[in-house]
Amino acid sequence: MVAKPPRWSVVGHEWAVDLLAKGLDSGRLSHAYLFVGPPQIGKTTLAASFAQALLCTGAPAPCGECTACQKVLRGSHPDLRMIQPGYGSEEPAAKAPKSLGIEAIRALQHEAALKPFEGLWKIFIIPDAQLMTPPAQDGLLKTLEEPPSYVILLLTALDPSALLPTIVSRCQVFNLRPLSTERIREALIDRWAMERERAEVLAALADGRMGIVVEAASDEESVPARSEQLDELLTLARASRAERLVQAESLARQEEIEKILGLWASWWRDLLLVKAGVPQAVQNIDRRSELEKEARGYELAEIEGALASLNRTLERLEKNVNPRLALEVLLLEMPF
Repeated sequence: MVAKPPRWSVVGHEWAVDLLAKGLDSGRLSHAYLFVGPPQIGKTTLAASFAQALLCTGAPAPCGECTACQKVLRGSHPDLRMIQPGYGSEEPAAKAPKSLGIEAIRALQHEAALKPFEGLWKIFIIPDAQLMTPPAQDGLLKTLEEPPSYVILLLTALDPSALLPTIVSRCQVFNLRPLSTERIREALIDRWAMERERAEVLAALADGRMGIVVEAASDEESVPARSEQLDELLTLARASRAERLVQAESLARQEEIEKILGLWASWWRDLLLVKAGVPQAVQNIDRRSELEKEARGYELAEIEGALASLNRTLERLEKNVNPRLALEVLLLEMPF
């Protein structure tokens, strides 16, 4: 594996960085790239680093020091646009829709018709491209079919099947995979100068996704909040039916329900690992003794049932089922 060029901000995914750097050095560039992978795996970070390399006027690209690189880092480069829900709309950001509509793509097309102001390329990053509505995807396809020579589109998506096959076929696709716990831990120690003990805990909790760790490392309240949410889960194990219903109502009012349920799922997965005799593989390593104690109180089928219930609830929430009802069903199904 060729060592990744300096100053690429993404951690890991060296193979992808190497391919992008080779394309840049050789001048063999595509007009569209699609970075695929789970949330917070590094898709948008990689896309932004590639955009910086494309616009860089120093060497080796991205140098991180030239005027172009500095503008990209500040989000002020005139030839780089981030296309998100609400782009091109006069509505305030707070009222922006969750989906990426045709208005945003029309705004992209209008800007794509204008030649670059400073660089050689006009670059558009479309994070979470799976949020595009059908008309938006049809509109983007027209741009992909006949892109201006100076336009490069960088898309990210959780699942390429949510996009038109004709869009995917016109992109160079990069499937990003979770990083090893060791890779994340060393990055935290070397790049963020984090103490080893904290780095080990955060790396284990990351589930191979660097974005989760960066978010936690920059938010001093995230680790205490996680601890409180796990304590809340353990309290529910001793709660009555009525108390669970009250808790469901309280949970339904929280903004990050999916994140909380994801944390709960990590706990039940850890219980499954302990029950299977591999406690060294648990994610919540700072709670290993509690996990071993709790696992003794459950049958394997109960733990598997809890995970299935959590997955069903997350699917229901994605389909906009009433959160309170979904959580009531979950908490009554859980094998407490």
